[in-house]
Amino acid sequence: MALRTLLASVIDYAGLFPPAGLGMTAAAREHASYLSGPHAWMLGRFVLPAARLAELELAAQGIWNPSCRWRISALVGSPAELAQCLAFNQRHSEVAIIDTIELKATTADELRVAVTGIPATMAAYVEIPLATTTTLVPLIVAAKVFAKVRTGGVTAPAFPACADLAEFMAVCAQVRLPVKATAGLHHPLRGVAPFTYQPDSASGTMHGFLNVFIAAAFLWSGWDAQRVVPVLEESAPDGFRFDAEGVHWRGHRLERAALQQCREHFLRSFGSCSFTDPIAELTTMHLLRSPTDTRTTL
Repeated sequence: MALRTLLASVIDYAGLFPPAGLGMTAAAREHASYLSGPHAWMLGRFVLPAARLAELELAAQGIWNPSCRWRISALVGSPAELAQCLAFNQRHSEVAIIDTIELKATTADELRVAVTGIPATMAAYVEIPLATTTTLVPLIVAAKVFAKVRTGGVTAPAFPACADLAEFMAVCAQVRLPVKATAGLHHPLRGVAPFTYQPDSASGTMHGFLNVFIAAAFLWSGWDAQRVVPVLEESAPDGFRFDAEGVHWRGHRLERAALQQCREHFLRSFGSCSFTDPIAELTTMHLLRSPTDTRTTL
């Protein structure tokens, strides 16, 4: 059950975005199928740009169901788009709710503008460059919003170094600031993989989502940035060993309660254009059971 604690509602499905780049209808249908599938417990929100809400309304006709209300995270770039989100909720709150928005800021001035007018009913995550961590994280805290970190993309430079990612997360953990991650976390463990689904795709070293979330749990429990860099660098298939009540990493252990605290109060989710790739690899690693296996998931 420790793995389930770590990964419950962890994947915000972003099939509209590269490298998947699905159309709205296809992405909406995929999300609906995942909500009714055997691994629905791992599914978080449907992610889309606020500018494409009208497309979603058309694509979701006949898909939305009041018995299984969608949670949505909208990427917002202007006050007008925030207003569109509020109007969307008024029209569709019985079947779909935008309870989270995602913003960007690279300077203090941009941050102040971005967070203006956000209602208390919405969680807001502001993506900032890692180089601005020490200057912008205190302003994010003061604004009573949350932080977002980009953990990859479709080119090698989009993936931050382990030391830089560790430092960002450590600063956020120290001030008890909730965080979400986005991009590049298709694989459970750190390793070399293609950046896209194209046959001629370049490959490079990508972060693993188990690495990132377990490192976050250690940080939340009091470790410093330097100490968790090897956690982020772990690539051995048996490097992380789960049991019912916790996870082991090279002589260190996190109890399930620590994983729960991390997920509730610190690293809350990651956006991924694929929901099936992470599940398939976890199954191959024998961390998840196949749908036909009735034994309990760790």
